[in-house]
Amino acid sequence: MDAFDVVIIGAGPAGLTAATYLARFRRRVLLLGAGPPRASWIPESHNTPGFPHGVSGPAILGRLTEQAAQYGVAYRELRVEALSKAGEVFEAVAGTHRFQAPAVLLATGVEDVRPPIAGLDEAVRRSLVRMCPICDAYEAIGRRIAVLGDGPLAQREAAFLRTYSDDIAVLDAASGQIVFGETEVEWTPHDGAPRRFDCLYLALGCRPQSALALACGAERDDDGDLLVDSRQMTSVAGLYAAGDVVRGLNQIAVATGEAAIAATAIHNRLREAAR
Repeated sequence: MDAFDVVIIGAGPAGLTAATYLARFRRRVLLLGAGPPRASWIPESHNTPGFPHGVSGPAILGRLTEQAAQYGVAYRELRVEALSKAGEVFEAVAGTHRFQAPAVLLATGVEDVRPPIAGLDEAVRRSLVRMCPICDAYEAIGRRIAVLGDGPLAQREAAFLRTYSDDIAVLDAASGQIVFGETEVEWTPHDGAPRRFDCLYLALGCRPQSALALACGAERDDDGDLLVDSRQMTSVAGLYAAGDVVRGLNQIAVATGEAAIAATAIHNRLREAAR
């Protein structure tokens, strides 16, 4: 059984930022990650503070990882399968590994609902398919934009995008076929002629990765996002959350800001407990 001051679950921008803060607070930090973070899908972001010429998701993650490693953060590529609390101590279980800490930060993010379309992953990397109009709709000004979805979320996203273009169409995945070309997205409805678009936004929703917190008794809102206080602590004492798993804004700047708040609160809580 390995013991730490803090276990951070999730190695995206929120988890990496919190790890750096806590390591600089001279805390024994374990950072656990399982697979590529959602941010790794970003081909190029132009709204990330401090990068006026744009930056890719992998580049951001690379810098954050280098910074955390500089301060000796222990990193393990392990998927946490269970999280529980006994008294004042949490236990995280990952396969045959068990880790204990008086504080846990969940930075587990969300999982995008993705349609079964051939070539989707490559289309995301080429910016033909986009997931966040807040992040990149500015780059689609005046272009032909399609929104894939058949519910209120798709209509809301289309309304948001009309700030940037008058050429917006909402598509139902069940009523046609999508094919990705070199520079265009082609949509062929079952009962009509093909249409071409410059980019396609997915408006199928996200699944908050909150199961570990819920198993500990943490509360969530109607959308499934974890409820936290002003210091990012959930309804379970000592269990904190930051980033996309907390709110639906899904922005790197928000995730890193919440991580800084959570890390500072965790450090201060541990200081008080040690007195």
